[in-house]
Amino acid sequence: MKIATFNVNSIKVRLPILLGWLEEARPDVVCLQEIKCLAGDFPALELKGLGYHAEIIGQKTYNGVAILSREPPRDVLKGLAGDAGDEQARYIEATIGEVRVASLYLPNGNPVSTEKFTYKLAWMARLRARAAALLAEEIPFVLAGDYNVCPTDADVFDPAGFRDDALCQPESRRQLRALLNLGLTDAFRVFHREPHRYSFWDYQQGRWYRDEGLRIDHLLLSPQAADRLTGADIDKSPRGKEKASDHTPVWCELDASR
Repeated sequence: MKIATFNVNSIKVRLPILLGWLEEARPDVVCLQEIKCLAGDFPALELKGLGYHAEIIGQKTYNGVAILSREPPRDVLKGLAGDAGDEQARYIEATIGEVRVASLYLPNGNPVSTEKFTYKLAWMARLRARAAALLAEEIPFVLAGDYNVCPTDADVFDPAGFRDDALCQPESRRQLRALLNLGLTDAFRVFHREPHRYSFWDYQQGRWYRDEGLRIDHLLLSPQAADRLTGADIDKSPRGKEKASDHTPVWCELDASR
């Protein structure tokens, strides 16, 4: 089973790139972030034409996440527990085959001096609680998405320049480590220990052409999923297309026979 995460930064704008990538890469499950549309405006028909079912939690203009899957998803959960007043569309979860998959768009948190950073940290604490609940079920699961956290300085092109950014704050990294320390595995790092591999390049200042990026898109696996892990990588090809998202897909493969 090939599972990918892809922040498309507007499904309407990136649909041709997404469709082309799906035909080429042929993932079984795709977790999308920043679809930036309501569920009724999501291009489900075009995706169905490529053999994908779609589950969506949308929001007009901002946020929005979705799960695409070749198999019909089951037991769909929309929204992250822990804050009944949170109306931002950032989390969706479903079972595909034997694997529980979540698509998440973690808050950016900038500027650090505002309530946006407080919201980010609180959201991460809620995610950790959800991960702990899933771990208690002893099932294979993958938490895939745009985490808006660079785990270490090796995951950012300019650590000094990002010292005050919410993506690199000690509190953000501490929360991510706490999530991993529950027993989760960063799929990419199992196969790639080299520094400065990125999944995001800002549109400004020629960042893409200079390979000045950030690794903020992650697939975190439960022990039962990590036992099935056979590969993982970052696919840079969509980022080089015209009118590309500022993110590119990250994927992992699980052996369904294990």
